[in-house]
Amino acid sequence: MMLQASVLSIFLILCSSHFIVHVSCLNDEGYTLLTFKQSITQDPEGSLNNWNFSDETPCSWNGITCKEQKVISVTIPQKKLLGFISPVLGSLSELRHVNFRSNRFMGGLPVELFRAEKIQSLVLYGNLLSGSIPNEVSRLNFLQTLDLSSNLFNGSIPMSLIQCKRLRTLDLSQNNFTGSIPDGFGSNLGFLENLNLSFNQFTGLIPKDLGNLSNLQGTVDLSHNMFNGLIPPSLGNLPEKVYIDLTYNNLTGPIPQNGALVNRGPTAFIGNTGLCGPPLKNLCSPTDASSPSSFPFLPSNNPPEDQETVRKGLSKSGVIAIIVSDVIGICLVGLILSYCYSRFCLCGRKKHGYEKGKRKGRNECLCFKKEESETLSDHIEQYDLVALDSHLGFDLDELLKASAFVLGKSGIGIVYKVVLEDGVTYAVRRLGEGGSQRFKEFQTEVEAIGKLKHPNIVTLRAYYWSVDEKLLIYDYVPNGNLGTAIHGKPGVPSFVPLSWHVRLKIMRGTAKGLAYLHEFSPKKYVHGDLKPSNILLGLNLEPEISDFGLSRLASIAGGGTPILQSNRVVSEAATTTTATTTTSASASNTQASYYQAPEAFKVVKPSQKWDVYSFGVVLLEMITGKPPVVQLGPEEMDLLKGVMCTSGERWGE
Repeated sequence: MMLQASVLSIFLILCSSHFIVHVSCLNDEGYTLLTFKQSITQDPEGSLNNWNFSDETPCSWNGITCKEQKVISVTIPQKKLLGFISPVLGSLSELRHVNFRSNRFMGGLPVELFRAEKIQSLVLYGNLLSGSIPNEVSRLNFLQTLDLSSNLFNGSIPMSLIQCKRLRTLDLSQNNFTGSIPDGFGSNLGFLENLNLSFNQFTGLIPKDLGNLSNLQGTVDLSHNMFNGLIPPSLGNLPEKVYIDLTYNNLTGPIPQNGALVNRGPTAFIGNTGLCGPPLKNLCSPTDASSPSSFPFLPSNNPPEDQETVRKGLSKSGVIAIIVSDVIGICLVGLILSYCYSRFCLCGRKKHGYEKGKRKGRNECLCFKKEESETLSDHIEQYDLVALDSHLGFDLDELLKASAFVLGKSGIGIVYKVVLEDGVTYAVRRLGEGGSQRFKEFQTEVEAIGKLKHPNIVTLRAYYWSVDEKLLIYDYVPNGNLGTAIHGKPGVPSFVPLSWHVRLKIMRGTAKGLAYLHEFSPKKYVHGDLKPSNILLGLNLEPEISDFGLSRLASIAGGGTPILQSNRVVSEAATTTTATTTTSASASNTQASYYQAPEAFKVVKPSQKWDVYSFGVVLLEMITGKPPVVQLGPEEMDLLKGVMCTSGERWGE
């Protein structure tokens, strides 16, 4: 009897100890995340299903990254989660990255969240969040990225935000923010690289110290607000490659013509009825034109304080002093040039002498080198995936592991639809395998294209370069191209034709994108290959112009169609025979030539008028529903000539 009692006692002890271990195995940070999970009311994709009590740590859970058993990242984007942001996240002491983009989180930002003082990136764009930015944001001394765009936030930018002095990306666009930009914004946020305040209700003057943000890149977007007053000339101090978008505000007065503001097209300033002067057509009044605050680089009309000195002219000793100074200056410049030559050229020859035959004496002889901050990737290796956009949330390894589907093939390369693990989709164009010696040329071209930011132009997000692989990563545009929308897919007998309302919407959007392309840069870009297959359609059939600069990049990269080597690629369309592919490609190229202006076939400098001609042909195709050329037996019917003849007959009547 005693033996049975002892066995029973041991059994109960083992069971109880097993129960205790099972219940208490999850660490504190795991319990914190499970509390956060309780604030999620809908998880239709089951993204948080593996967040369970049974694990020792949360480090293996979906969206969780740990370092030394401490949670450093909570990343659950595009999961259709509905709920609110629980304040318990602020107790994760090592938390550095929070990414809840493109979900349905509601409510405000809990003050307690900012107790996690090591947060470096807070990405919440594309939710239903509201309220104001708490003053406690100043606790985040390591914050580099704050993206609250496309939400319902309101209130003003807190003064405390300028204490986040390591901030590199600030995107508050498409909210309901009000008030003015805080004083000291440009003076304190010196590391800022990306600034987007568009589509809000900001008021007041544009601060003069915004011109101090010397690290800004891409587009500084202040558009669609209620900023008033003059454009501060100090904005011209921004890097010249920065595109400043001031459209649709209440700005007045002359547009300063200095630095980054010089040679900007009118599209950067439209929607401000009070602005005047170039590049706008409305002239300034004499009062506005002579405003010293608008043109500080022009000499003042006021007489100098000491006019007697001017009248008397220079004394003999003054003339001698100037001559001596000039001689000394010339000698000093000569010494500097001599030093530069001996320091860089001669050393360069010694160091790279073994390459003399290969490089044919192309030695670098520069005293004043290009600034390191000029582009994002000046010092990036050629074998890296180079991001051209701060929102890029993946690296090369993730891209290579992703599922890929062939979208199309051409002489320029293959285009894939690539779906990452988190469901985000991109279009990846694979270029030729040559051009290994032209990396810098390729880099310059692709970064210029990456600066184009417009809703009616397909955005280039990143690129990759190696000796045998060149990739361009674009936004994926889901609804095919305009050519298919007008005429249907080959082999599919029936399709729903576009309504007149949709056709007008598409052509209006295409015109906007083309105007932006033409006016974006003083270089006056030319697309050169506008046709329906290069006009892609988004979710709401919003048009996006694609393939800008592609032929140039293909020529640098070596052209050709590389052979597919990945075993992960699945074709979305049935494969066809080589003969069929060749025939259709030839027909496609022949038809594409009808979109080009006649002078485009001559060896002349490209003109933006070519794009206008192509746009006109596309417009006719949209109206008539007919391609630019139709094969009728042995003869061809040219749509453009047919319309011109018909118009001529009517005019003759």
